[in-house]
Amino acid sequence: MTHARKPALLAAALDAATRGWPVLPLRPGGKRPALHGENACTRTGPCAGGHVKWEQRATTDPDRIRAAWSAGAFNVGIATGPAGLLVIDLDKPKSSADTPCGVTTFTALCERTGQTVPTTRTVRTASGGRHLYFTAPAGVRLGNTAGTLTPLVDTRAHGGYVVAPGSTTPGGSYEVIHDDPVLPLPRWLLDALQPAPKPDRPVQIARPVTGGSRVADVAFKRETAAILASREPHREDTLFRAARSMGRFVAWGDIPRHVVEEAFQSAGESVGLKPYECRSTLRSALNWSIRTCRPRETA
Repeated sequence: MTHARKPALLAAALDAATRGWPVLPLRPGGKRPALHGENACTRTGPCAGGHVKWEQRATTDPDRIRAAWSAGAFNVGIATGPAGLLVIDLDKPKSSADTPCGVTTFTALCERTGQTVPTTRTVRTASGGRHLYFTAPAGVRLGNTAGTLTPLVDTRAHGGYVVAPGSTTPGGSYEVIHDDPVLPLPRWLLDALQPAPKPDRPVQIARPVTGGSRVADVAFKRETAAILASREPHREDTLFRAARSMGRFVAWGDIPRHVVEEAFQSAGESVGLKPYECRSTLRSALNWSIRTCRPRETA
């Protein structure tokens, strides 16, 4: 059966190469490179001048591809960096069935930031996840990330590769499910994937509420401290919960909305969230909390 897959796998490798995407052989039925590592390098052939890593050995040369895939039913890897691609990997949870999958968390991220889910070339992975293909922006070197955008959402760019459609593993096959043109990486995703700039001014720690209720004052200080103490991957979730908690006090007139937004924006940026992440999270959380707030109970 493996031998019978060789023509289809060769065709998959050649198809990627015709798109300008360098490919490398992966182990038959697997996802790891089939090329030798540095410890096993004989320093001959392509490595005569020193070990050449898989990213540099990936190729679009059809003769080299035919020669490689004639030796075995290798799965196909696409070297995303040399291909000029950034691929977003929407993964499936490996344990609890109650954990949201990457498709769900990415869709929620798009909704929170006021963006539509991009329509681009999409591959279903062997596990049932998704690979979203984008062309990487010129002049910006993006690497791989794991959970930077949101849980169960990884990215592959320089230093990474993805398993190409047509490949198979014991868990299933990789198949194109949306053969749309490959979109340029949207600007909002590029901003989200670049390192957060350090604040150019000292962070303004939240000041106490003045003219409000004592309960609002205590809640304001508590939620601000929670944001400042938060760490990845819980920073944005902590900011969201803090804003929802304070929304009722804004609705009741105990504290001005702009005071909450300014203080929580500064606190969120100080722990590494990007400005646009803080703004969108605060806006959606406060809007919801104010809209659904019950009237204050009176004795």
